[in-house]
Amino acid sequence: MSTTTGARVEFRALRRTFGTTVALDGLDLTVEPGELMALLGPSGCGKTTALRMVAGFDHPDAGQVLVDGTDIVNVPANRRDAGMVFQSYSLFPNLSARDNVAFGLRIRKVPSHARRTRADELLELVGLPTQGNRFPHQLSGGQQQRVALARALALRPRVLLLDEPLSALDAQVRLTLREEISRLQKELGITTIFVTHDQEEALSIADRVAVLRDGRLEQCDTPVDLYRSPATAFVAGFVGTMNRIPGHLTGDGAVTVVGQRLPVTGTAPAGPEVDVLVRPEDLRVSADDDGDARVVTASFLGATTRLFLRLPDGAGVKADLPTRDAAALTPGTQVLVRLVDHPVMVAAR
Repeated sequence: MSTTTGARVEFRALRRTFGTTVALDGLDLTVEPGELMALLGPSGCGKTTALRMVAGFDHPDAGQVLVDGTDIVNVPANRRDAGMVFQSYSLFPNLSARDNVAFGLRIRKVPSHARRTRADELLELVGLPTQGNRFPHQLSGGQQQRVALARALALRPRVLLLDEPLSALDAQVRLTLREEISRLQKELGITTIFVTHDQEEALSIADRVAVLRDGRLEQCDTPVDLYRSPATAFVAGFVGTMNRIPGHLTGDGAVTVVGQRLPVTGTAPAGPEVDVLVRPEDLRVSADDDGDARVVTASFLGATTRLFLRLPDGAGVKADLPTRDAAALTPGTQVLVRLVDHPVMVAAR
């Protein structure tokens, strides 16, 4: 069982500009002790800038960064209790894996025997018990990133900062390493902030995900709630796959779409012509000679098959069905399309 040793990290009204570009625009966000928080958003949304504020590599124009209630904005980077892992590994090429891990301990004048013991413990922890004598060029990309992770953990930081650490790796290595990061984080109980533009990574390992847009927080929630109950149309469209199906507001808190009348959740635009936001798994599709939609393509994804459908108005939509139910829905089949009967979110067309 892990013991939570992580710190509470708070961003309060954090603002940072670069010339006329606003990177952070009053960011307010709290990361709880021992939590793995993913910062997710498109390029330029401010997620890496926020991470650099905690590390001490950048300073805000206004606002505070608090660690356990203490503002650290003016604390030098080398005096902050944080470890950081970069996308590019940033290992010293002339040092062995063991010496890379122990580098920070050496700077702090920890005795050589204690450094070696700690480095070997961490190499064991990250799955590289026999690689200590190898140099970075003798390691694969995934192994180098494991060494970088061990190095960040060597000083027992209370906050671990991960800046897109998996983006330079191939798909299978990414999957394996993100599972390892999740395991280590839970085992050590360390507060972790994970920056990524990959929503699958964020949703698969984070306790909560903060979605940023133009330097502002759109929503912070658990992966399940973020996916199933997006707070804004932007979050709905950014997280997961989302269809936009033409609909018509009826003026009484409902919308008509593909022949159905459904209640609207959230704030509706002025309308009346809107797009209804629907997940592919929330579409029901059945073969029907009188149906007004048509199957264009069917993509086998294992247990699920994704259908691309063409509606009578020309709109294309994606529907995810169990493969056994989709077997007969081959390209060209006329189908009837219906939405799951629950409130829907709408956006301006």
